[in-house]
Parts: sequence; structure tokens; C-alpha cells
Amino acid sequence: MSAHRKRSRAKTVIGVLLTGIMLFPVYWMVNVSLTRDQDMRKSPPDLLPLHGTLAGYRTVLAEQLPYLGTSLLIGLGTVALTVALSAPAGYALAKLRPRGGGLLHFVLLAAQMIPGIIMAMGFYAIYLQLGLLQSVPGLIVADTTLAVPFGVLIFTAFMSGIPGELLQAATTDGAGPLRTFWSVVLPLSRNAVITVSLFAFLWSWSDFVFAGTLVNGGAHEPITLGIYHYIGNNNQQWNAIMATAVVASLPAAVILVLAQRYVAAGVTAGAVKD
Repeated sequence: MSAHRKRSRAKTVIGVLLTGIMLFPVYWMVNVSLTRDQDMRKSPPDLLPLHGTLAGYRTVLAEQLPYLGTSLLIGLGTVALTVALSAPAGYALAKLRPRGGGLLHFVLLAAQMIPGIIMAMGFYAIYLQLGLLQSVPGLIVADTTLAVPFGVLIFTAFMSGIPGELLQAATTDGAGPLRTFWSVVLPLSRNAVITVSLFAFLWSWSDFVFAGTLVNGGAHEPITLGIYHYIGNNNQQWNAIMATAVVASLPAAVILVLAQRYVAAGVTAGAVKD
């Protein structure tokens, strides 16, 4: 066997081992979600749910569906608002070259460095005056502030690579900047739209800081607060707790798997210039 093949196999083995280590908590979460209560404290614990039960999942579906529905609504609202704001802004920075565009780039980068808890306290003070506490629209706006700076940077990088000849042709045909953006630039930016939408959805779906600060105790709470309350109320029912975590992870995992090809293209857009 050649030295090159040996090194390749060694790298593959190391990669598989590291992947297994990183994914083991996920496997253990699934394992515990299927474990019966009487088997929970066995020593050593079973590596496989030999006497599996779906009782935890039945409990979750009976009690956690409202939280999941609220999270889905918040996620879709965040995606729509993020794309509506960041796509035109990216187009303007990439193609219209407004005055102060460089400063805006710096502000967007700086905005991503602000700790979420600081922003949450600022939103709390504002929402207290506006009466938006414990409301779904208020949480959508708050979650959007996390995604918009990232979205603008992705759209700017992607749209910078669109040939100027296409925009000139649209202008020659009588299209203004808005029509050019809607009919030419946006359809060509599908990968960027999917990338920004995915990250916006994942951020809103997994958000706990804004949710715990702005909607805690309200009538409509996301799944992150549902898990938090569930742990406090059922700290002995670990199969139900882990089943809640599994169910909450599934939408994000499925979307990520389905969209990974577009995400790779969207994130690397603009990294290489001709």
C-alpha cells in the first residue's frame, strides 16, 4: 500500500472518530428519549434502547405542539422580514454604490458583535413603551435584527458577482432599478436567498435570549421556552425531556440537509473573483 493511500485512510479514520465524538450527544439524546423510566438509572446505562418506548414522544405531541407551532410562525416571519430588508440593501451596496457604503459595511460587521443579552434589554425597554411585550410580532422583529446584518453581507457578496452587462441590458430595455432588482437580480440570487433564509430560520428557531426576555409568560411561547418550562416541571421524566429536544431539532436538521447544496454556494459567493 502506498504512503499516500495510508495517509488518506488515516485521515478518514480520524475524521470518522471526530465525527462520532461530536455526534454522540445527539445519539444519546435519541437513546434516552426511547428509554423506559425504570431503565433510566441502570449502571452502566444501555447503549441501545433494548426495551424502547414511545411514551416520551406521545407526551411531547400532546403537550408541546403549541410551542412548535409558535416557533414555526416566528421562524417564517423572521425569514420573510429578513429577506425583504437585506436583499434590497445588498443590491444597493453591490450595484448602486451609495455614498457611505463602506461605513455601512463596517456598521453591519460591528452589529454582529453586540451580545444578544444587551440587545434584548434594549428591546425590552422599547417594547415596554410600545406594548409589544409577550407578542409574536415583537419577537419576529427582534430575531430579524440578528439575521439582517449577516443577510446584507451575503447578498452584497453574491450580487457583486452578477455581470454588469445583464443590468445594462435591463436598463436599455427601460427597466428602472426596482424592476431590475425584482426581475433580474433577485432570480439570479436564489442561492443567497436560500442561505439567508436558512440561517434566519435557524437563529429564530433556536433563540432563547430574546424569547426569555420578551415573551416569557405570554400566551404564545416558542419551543425553546417550552423545553425550558418542561425541564422545570418534569425533571424526572428524562425520556419526555429528550423526546422534546429531538422533536425540536428535527425541523432545523431536515431543512439544513435539504438546503446544504444551496448554502455552500451562497456562503462562498464572492469569495473568488475573476
